[in-house]
Amino acid sequence: MDYKQSGVDVEEGYRAVDKYKESAKRTHIPGVLSDLGAFNGMFAVPSGIKNPVMVSGTDGVGTKLDVAFKMKKYDTVGIDCVAMSVNDILCSGVQTLFFLDYIACGNLDADVAADLVRGVSEGCLQAGCALLGGETAEMPGFYDKGKYDLAGFGVGIGEKSEMITGKKIRDGDVLIGLSSTGVHSNGFSLVRKLVQNFDEPFVLNGKETGQTIGEALLTPTRIYVKPVMQVLKKFRESVHGMVHITGGGFYENIPRMFPKAASSNKQLISIIKRDAWDIPPIFGELIRRGADVSKVYNTFNMGIGFVLAVKNKDADAILEMFNKNAANYSVPGIPEMKAYKIGRVAYSKGEVAGQKDAVLFED
Repeated sequence: MDYKQSGVDVEEGYRAVDKYKESAKRTHIPGVLSDLGAFNGMFAVPSGIKNPVMVSGTDGVGTKLDVAFKMKKYDTVGIDCVAMSVNDILCSGVQTLFFLDYIACGNLDADVAADLVRGVSEGCLQAGCALLGGETAEMPGFYDKGKYDLAGFGVGIGEKSEMITGKKIRDGDVLIGLSSTGVHSNGFSLVRKLVQNFDEPFVLNGKETGQTIGEALLTPTRIYVKPVMQVLKKFRESVHGMVHITGGGFYENIPRMFPKAASSNKQLISIIKRDAWDIPPIFGELIRRGADVSKVYNTFNMGIGFVLAVKNKDADAILEMFNKNAANYSVPGIPEMKAYKIGRVAYSKGEVAGQKDAVLFED
């Protein structure tokens, strides 16, 4: 018995790597010192940084992959893979420089794997980072045939004195929310319980949208790097904290950017204004199918994928800059990003015992 008879086709692996190289080359930026296929990836530290801090993030696509498998559409979830890490890294005010991916499967199909990496490459282009390398692991008998897992990590480098840590957040800061493209890549364990047939037409207000519900759900996660970095070039001192709205929605993520108070009675919290932004229709569809309306803000992003806590006096100018330049970062097939004032930072009026006390909604 040889390796191929045991379930691992090394020739298919070679074919996959050849396909990856073309995708990776598209993402090369100044600093890349190696080509795909080496045992490691090399990237030069940018010059001019006096006290460099390395910022890293890692994540996977999660069970959204199951929707891609059932729809046999593999070219967008790679964008999700990149987005989940680079948006996390961005919360410190740092742009990701390079990204590496990891693909695992039971039996490798080079064409499917190439589609996955093509999506990763597109995500890297949107984030302005290089796809520096990765790993493809074929593990027959461990993963079901036709199933893939996709994860990755990114690294950025920034000036220590310019890190955004949340320590400057103050009572009265304005919360600016940046629109999501839809569900992004969180909450799909619930989505997959609510939606049984992803080929159903996505109907809105009694009219078909031209998409299946599966296609709507596969809309990739928005990558916020370029618009946020542009704002930081002018308003870094006014941006006190940033947060990526991922799994756990508003309640789990927004409190993560606030500094910890010495007393739970003097804790900073967020006051969110209801109806301050447009909620994408996919969330209404999930509620119609049975998602608990009282818990959706604890599961989904509900139309806001990234939040900034900014100095009150500069909030209008920052909001205007986001919306004025949104077209510069538009991605085909994805609604243009919008920025909204979604609330404010305030001191709690009592003890903050948990997530429900740290995020309050008002009309």
